[in-house]
Amino acid sequence: MGKRENVPAIDAVIPVYKPGRELRMLLERLARQTVRPERILLVNTEKEYFDERLIEGIPDVEVIHIEKKEFDHGGTRHMAASLLSGEFLLFMTQDALPADEHLVGKLLEPFSQKEVCASYARQLPADDCNALERYARSFNYGPESRIKTEADLPELGIKTYFCSNVCAMYRKSAYDEQGGFVRHTIFNEDMILVGGLVKGGKAVAYCADARVIHSHNYSSAQQFHRNFDLGVSQAEHPEVFEGLKSEGEGVRMVCRTAGWLCRNGKVWLLPKLVVQSGAKYLGYRMGKNYQRLPGWLVRKCTMNQDYWR
Repeated sequence: MGKRENVPAIDAVIPVYKPGRELRMLLERLARQTVRPERILLVNTEKEYFDERLIEGIPDVEVIHIEKKEFDHGGTRHMAASLLSGEFLLFMTQDALPADEHLVGKLLEPFSQKEVCASYARQLPADDCNALERYARSFNYGPESRIKTEADLPELGIKTYFCSNVCAMYRKSAYDEQGGFVRHTIFNEDMILVGGLVKGGKAVAYCADARVIHSHNYSSAQQFHRNFDLGVSQAEHPEVFEGLKSEGEGVRMVCRTAGWLCRNGKVWLLPKLVVQSGAKYLGYRMGKNYQRLPGWLVRKCTMNQDYWR
């Protein structure tokens, strides 16, 4: 790909596990970006599940393989980051597809402001996305860009620190100064890092014009497990999350979703909304209090079994 004049070096990290056609599509779309990563490092879990044909013909892609027991949300990404020297680090997941050729360039734009040390993309629903998840995407990833600092805490609360490694870019010097991603975490390595940056006087940018297609049709059980891990991550990092309540934001989302369903003739989905919201809240509260639970119950509740081994 080569370095382009007046464009800083950007290196990309993508953890992958049993990748398929979606990874090939992601790499092809990255290759067509107006601002392209100089290096793309794939960190693949379990070598036997990786098909080398997925990267054929895509320039500047490197692959390193790790064992499943070695994978950690923060530690694995930090290991990859330590191998790269670009001025900016782009983190993506294998199921996030750039919506157009301007994704990387749009993520880079806010860094013209020196206090901005992280930026993250808007997530759009995939074609097969169900109605509840479709609205959740629009609620969490709206059409207006915003730069968030510590001054926004009274208004935004925990959302001040929100950032998603589904598609996020970091200034590497600030990443290194902060110590990088926490080495052993069940979840939320992105918000933990950004929380530290914001507390240190830096800013994070939400880039609504940088768009990826990414959504999941989680069942209520999956929502429970995911939110349990979310609660665990917050309980384990009081230095970031203590004193910041997130339940109010959840209630606001449920109320907004219910109103949207009623206005759009989807009242029949209200019971599903209630069940899913209850599963999320129960999982989150149990995760926040995981230390009071017996080990066998924790392992039943988590989405990430390997974390507890």
